[in-house]
Amino acid sequence: MDPASHDAPVTQLLARARAGDAQALGEAYSAVYDELKRAARSQLRRMRDAFETTALVHEAYLKLAGGAQLAAVDRSHLLALSARAMRQVLVDDARARKADKRGGGQDALTLTARIDAGERAMVDVLALDELLGSLHALDERAAQIVELRYFGGYSEVEIAEMLGISDRTLRRDWRKARAFLLAEMSP
Repeated sequence: MDPASHDAPVTQLLARARAGDAQALGEAYSAVYDELKRAARSQLRRMRDAFETTALVHEAYLKLAGGAQLAAVDRSHLLALSARAMRQVLVDDARARKADKRGGGQDALTLTARIDAGERAMVDVLALDELLGSLHALDERAAQIVELRYFGGYSEVEIAEMLGISDRTLRRDWRKARAFLLAEMSP
């Protein structure tokens, strides 16, 4: 199937949602639901988080539906916004656990999926969220790549397609982002 024809129904639903059709966002989200569940499942498995896949996808939808007017214009943009919403859900959950007086130790999130074992680094969700804020100020696209990769669970090929950049540009930005994050985490 041609990617443009695959995106067309979602793009049309998102246009209807932006125009005020209350049901259109739900229909657009339903159209990408399986893809979002796959991404969430992959991410939660890497994080070893107890959060349920379905709950994460639903919480992300509630964040999108309950927020300001949805600005997604196509499938890729909706997936990117969903990854950001998943990040917010996981960060909110981690903050709530940390604030719990009985202790809610957050499992570490690896920054090294498919990276050489010698470069392994563990970071918790809250620290990664803070570092992404710093990275965003320096390089917005690099921060978005990290967000899509770790909170959205997308592959490099999927991210390059979403952002409309070449694989080579994505790898360059990923190396830059990884170097920044690893340098900031070093003692």
